[in-house]
Amino acid sequence: MMKLKIITPTGCTVDAEVAKVFLPGGAGAFEVLSNHAPLISTLDKGSVRYGQDGAMKEYAVENGFVKVEDNTIVVCTER
Repeated sequence: MMKLKIITPTGCTVDAEVAKVFLPGGAGAFEVLSNHAPLISTLDKGSVRYGQDGAMKEYAVENGFVKVEDNTIVVCTER
Protein backbone atom coordinates (compact mmCIF):
# COMPACT_ATOMS: atom_id res chain seq x y z
CA MET A 1 0.00 0.00 0.00
CA MET A 2 0.98 3.60 -0.57
CA LYS A 3 0.07 6.93 0.98
CA LEU A 4 -1.55 9.55 -1.30
CA LYS A 5 -1.85 13.20 -0.34
CA ILE A 6 -3.44 15.82 -2.58
CA ILE A 7 -2.62 19.32 -1.41
CA THR A 8 -4.28 22.54 -2.60
CA PRO A 9 -3.90 26.15 -1.40
CA THR A 10 -6.78 25.52 1.02
CA GLY A 11 -5.17 22.44 2.61
CA CYS A 12 -4.88 18.68 2.25
CA THR A 13 -8.01 17.54 0.39
CA VAL A 14 -7.12 13.83 0.07
CA ASP A 15 -5.15 11.72 2.56
CA ALA A 16 -5.62 8.05 1.69
CA GLU A 17 -4.02 4.61 1.61
CA VAL A 18 -4.04 3.40 -2.00
CA ALA A 19 -2.90 0.45 -4.10
CA LYS A 20 -2.48 2.46 -7.33
CA VAL A 21 -2.69 5.97 -8.70
CA PHE A 22 -3.20 7.13 -12.30
CA LEU A 23 -1.91 10.65 -13.01
CA PRO A 24 -2.25 13.06 -15.98
CA GLY A 25 1.48 13.74 -16.35
CA GLY A 26 2.85 16.61 -18.40
CA ALA A 27 4.53 14.13 -20.77
CA GLY A 28 1.55 11.75 -20.78
CA ALA A 29 -0.58 9.80 -18.34
CA PHE A 30 1.14 7.29 -16.07
CA GLU A 31 0.43 4.85 -13.24
CA VAL A 32 2.18 4.56 -9.87
CA LEU A 33 2.23 1.23 -8.00
CA SER A 34 3.94 0.20 -4.75
CA ASN A 35 7.73 0.53 -4.69
CA HIS A 36 7.75 2.85 -7.71
CA ALA A 37 11.06 4.58 -8.45
CA PRO A 38 11.30 8.13 -7.06
CA LEU A 39 10.13 10.81 -9.49
CA ILE A 40 8.89 14.37 -9.85
CA SER A 41 6.55 15.29 -12.72
CA THR A 42 4.37 18.15 -13.83
CA LEU A 43 0.65 17.51 -14.17
CA ASP A 44 -1.73 18.57 -16.93
CA LYS A 45 -5.48 19.08 -16.70
CA GLY A 46 -7.21 15.78 -16.04
CA SER A 47 -8.17 13.37 -13.29
CA VAL A 48 -6.08 11.73 -10.59
CA ARG A 49 -7.63 8.27 -10.20
CA TYR A 50 -6.72 6.39 -7.04
CA GLY A 51 -7.72 3.56 -4.76
CA GLN A 52 -7.86 -0.18 -5.03
CA ASP A 53 -9.19 -2.37 -7.86
CA GLY A 54 -12.80 -2.43 -6.70
CA ALA A 55 -13.01 1.09 -5.28
CA MET A 56 -11.40 3.74 -7.47
CA LYS A 57 -12.02 7.46 -6.85
CA GLU A 58 -11.25 10.51 -8.99
CA TYR A 59 -10.00 14.01 -8.23
CA ALA A 60 -9.95 16.63 -11.01
CA VAL A 61 -6.79 18.73 -11.36
CA GLU A 62 -6.07 21.74 -13.58
CA ASN A 63 -2.28 21.59 -13.28
CA GLY A 64 0.44 21.12 -10.67
CA PHE A 65 3.11 18.59 -9.89
CA VAL A 66 3.58 15.23 -8.21
CA LYS A 67 6.40 13.79 -6.13
CA VAL A 68 6.74 10.02 -5.62
CA GLU A 69 9.17 8.69 -3.01
CA ASP A 70 9.19 5.82 -0.51
CA ASN A 71 5.60 4.71 -1.30
CA THR A 72 4.33 8.26 -0.67
CA ILE A 73 2.69 10.24 -3.46
CA VAL A 74 2.23 13.97 -2.94
CA VAL A 75 0.17 15.91 -5.50
CA CYS A 76 0.24 19.71 -5.34
CA THR A 77 -2.42 21.43 -7.42
CA GLU A 78 -4.44 24.66 -7.56
CA ARG A 79 -7.67 22.65 -7.52
